[in-house]
Amino acid sequence: MVVFIIRRTLLMIPVLLGATLLSFILVDLSNDPVAEQVFQIQQSTGEAVPQSTVDAIESQLYYDRSLPERYWLWLTGIGETNGDIGLLQGEWGPSIEGTAVDIGYEISTRFWITLRLVLFATVASIGIAILSGVVSAVKQYSRVDYSLTFVGFLFLAMPSFWLGSLLKEAAVQANKGLGSTVLQTYGSGTTGFQGTGWEVFVDSLPYLVVPTLVLTLAGYAAISRYQRASMLEVMNSDYVRLARAKGVRNGTVMRRHALRTALIPVATFAPLSLAGAMGGAIVTERIFGWRGLGAYSYDAILHGDSFAVMAYLLISGIVVLIGVLISDLLYGVLDPRIRYE
Repeated sequence: MVVFIIRRTLLMIPVLLGATLLSFILVDLSNDPVAEQVFQIQQSTGEAVPQSTVDAIESQLYYDRSLPERYWLWLTGIGETNGDIGLLQGEWGPSIEGTAVDIGYEISTRFWITLRLVLFATVASIGIAILSGVVSAVKQYSRVDYSLTFVGFLFLAMPSFWLGSLLKEAAVQANKGLGSTVLQTYGSGTTGFQGTGWEVFVDSLPYLVVPTLVLTLAGYAAISRYQRASMLEVMNSDYVRLARAKGVRNGTVMRRHALRTALIPVATFAPLSLAGAMGGAIVTERIFGWRGLGAYSYDAILHGDSFAVMAYLLISGIVVLIGVLISDLLYGVLDPRIRYE
């Protein structure tokens, strides 16, 4: 097992390198932070920006270098730099907002806020999806099956921004009906709260409920359909029929034989669910006023802050790769034919 984890981790290095290259090229082709900053200066002053200012902006953002050189500097920091770039040196690059904004600091402080939301939502969505899919398969073509199918497709069709706004308004109305603020609908924690890591986590729990529900409902629907189809296929397999013919109780057959095998497709889909939650966090955090990584990336995209956008894409890629590694390990638990040697 240890050898397998080390081998898979080493294989992730070229994948991650490719992710950095792809992220850099896509962001570079879709955005020009120099032109964005020049436009903002023109809007604020009402005058043409002198060439010396444009040259200074290009030098600050390394846009006076060629694209291959900029990528090399962003990745390694080796070369003539201002000391603010180089992933291997812990520097994420300069922000369009200037030296007052440190992208590395913003990422490190906001990442854990978003991670709480994403992990809770992913675990909850997978758990509900497994339960819903198994019940639908066992009670195929019943009212329960039709009801769960309808609910699944309903949430699958709902845009996340609309679902988030709807649940936020529902939480506000629930608070009014209860006469107290039971469901928090703005922020990720009590303003100005000071405490240890565990105390901060406990304080954030009331603020997690509604945003987590948004991402959970948006993510569980697709997984539940996979689980239902997989469970139906396994239930009609020969070894399950043989177990029933031998007189094994139906509950035992479902739990020990059918469910374990039917979970394999869900293990494959889990990393994609994690990626979907990361993407959904961008909208959800804006709706609920969270100062997490999603909201930061939204502002970075809005203002054309290229290095901040690339940082978000890279962090998302790392999270997905970790999810893929966990998925591979789950295969060995769910499928006894797989051995990590």
